[in-house]
Amino acid sequence: MIVRWETDHDYVLIHIHQDMFGDWIFSRAWGQIGTQFGGLEHRLADSREQAQMWLDDEATIQRSRGFRKVLDVDDESPEGQQAMRQMSLLDAF
Repeated sequence: MIVRWETDHDYVLIHIHQDMFGDWIFSRAWGQIGTQFGGLEHRLADSREQAQMWLDDEATIQRSRGFRKVLDVDDESPEGQQAMRQMSLLDAF
């Protein structure tokens, strides 16, 4: 699952997925649109339900900050693949 919020200048992207060991990973990338300023963090969730709870919390926070949801897709969709390429660019920093 990939969800992205944006303002005119900033973005937050969340990716929830299972790794090869079956653990649930909650990844959060954020930054300024069109720049390399931002960050990336990964958190290990106890379960998919916990990762979903973190996503729900993130949605509440981003709405309160004036962000709008611009993407809510499955990892395997073309849009999801594009979002993953964007996130992998941040891993290099």
